[in-house]
Amino acid sequence: MAYGHTTIEELGDESFRKVRRALGITAFGANVIVIQPGITGRAHYHEEQDELYFVHQGQAIFDLPEERIELGPGGLLHVESTTPRRVTNPGPDELVMLVVGAKDGYVGRDGAPANPKSFLRELDAD
Repeated sequence: MAYGHTTIEELGDESFRKVRRALGITAFGANVIVIQPGITGRAHYHEEQDELYFVHQGQAIFDLPEERIELGPGGLLHVESTTPRRVTNPGPDELVMLVVGAKDGYVGRDGAPANPKSFLRELDAD
């Protein structure tokens, strides 16, 4: 499949929702994590993949070896693979985050113009 789409709700109601599988992603890992108020996630690190956390809803407290970082909606945090991390939802609402994991670095600017006739409809002129 050349593309995929879904919503957080369509991914189910578990705390760990597999975006990669639902969308057919093979180039990187992607999950939605939902943490209830007052819950602390497990401390962990990765052997190879870095992670990017995006807070969609709620509040997150990230405990790292040398710092505690608090993020709200729209907040972003990158953590290198072997850095231990732990996330807590201080409440009062659910914490909903998109987590993307990958390794081997940035590909670079590889965008190229697409033929406008590739689309089902033409874009509006304005």
